[in-house]
Parts: sequence; C-alpha cells; structure tokens
Amino acid sequence: MSVYNCPFHLIKRAIDSVLNQDFQNFELIIIDDGSNNDTQHQILNYTIQYEDKITYMRHKNRSQSESINRGILFSNGEYITVIDADDEYKPNHLSKCLAEIKTYDLIASTTETIVKNESDYYVPDRFDNNQVIHVDDCVLFATLFGKKEVFKRLNFEKMYAADAHFYERAEQQFFVKKLDLRTYIYYRNNQDSLTAKTKTNSTIEN
Repeated sequence: MSVYNCPFHLIKRAIDSVLNQDFQNFELIIIDDGSNNDTQHQILNYTIQYEDKITYMRHKNRSQSESINRGILFSNGEYITVIDADDEYKPNHLSKCLAEIKTYDLIASTTETIVKNESDYYVPDRFDNNQVIHVDDCVLFATLFGKKEVFKRLNFEKMYAADAHFYERAEQQFFVKKLDLRTYIYYRNNQDSLTAKTKTNSTIEN
C-alpha cells in the first residue's frame, strides 16, 4: 500500500480490510510516499500492534509507482498484490484471487465501484485524455494479483496508467487474464483522488 496525504480514517479502513481477510497468511507493507499531513504518527501508532503482519516504511515523495516498486523489493510472499490507501478489500478478496491465480501468472479484475455520480464510472483514456472510458474497461493498479516473479521482472513506471502499461508488458512474457471478481471495493466518490482530479480536466463523452 502506497500512502500519500490520504486521511487516516481512510487508510485505517484499507488496513482493516486486509486484516479482516478470510485468508490470513499475508504481509502488508505500507510505504509512505513522503506524506506531509502528519498521518505517519497515526499509521505507526495503529500498525505497531500488528507487527507480525504489517511493515511500515517511509521515504521522500517519489510517486505511487516507485513506492510500490520499493515495497516489492522488501516483500517475502510468493504472490504480490496492491491496495490503494482509500479503497478496501471484501473479506474474501485474497482467497478468491488465490483460487484464480492457479492457472495464471498475473490477473486483474473488475471492481465494486462506489460513485457519487454516473460520470464517476469514467476515467481519462490514456491514449487521449479528452476521451473517457468506463472503469470496467481499465486495468486498475490495485486489482493486479500475481506471482512475485512478474512484479520483480517488470517494475511499474512513473506515468499515467502505469497499471495498464504494466499489464500489457506482462502479456508479452506471462500468462495473464482479466477476470470479473468484484471483490475489490474502488471508491470513485473521493474528489481528492488522483483520477478524480485528472478527470475534471477531461471532456465526458458517453
């Protein structure tokens, strides 16, 4: 989980959703990407009680991609996945992904998307930011779940749609699939999110 200036109550919701999984053999690595809103003390004070499952680290602001890359370097698990600091997992998210990954090297999935307005289902098209596409047609960072080998060989690049770019490169070397799981809860009703801010500069066309 990469964290940057996200309100602590949202970070806690994300952490708790990981802790409440029906599959418990995991490690959660939280990388604070140089937040300056003083959440680091709240995160540390909360996670210190879960030191057997959670590692917290911090560096100066670099980007979500570089933060996740660093987390991958410190990971010990056979599989790797991501969660955004303002989203959450359904309780069966990890177990469902593990059941599906047996025949693939990397999967992505659709989400249960929480919106305020119908237009929130749409994000800027990475090939033309004046156009938009439905989130179900995107590859989303936090729904990626795969073998550690995939993530170690293919770093995330610092760019818009780094998730889709990563997935496309993985397709050339690994067995990948996008599935309709909807066990990841994606909050698109947060107007302070990066995609929401980008979307305000785009033309909505359906």
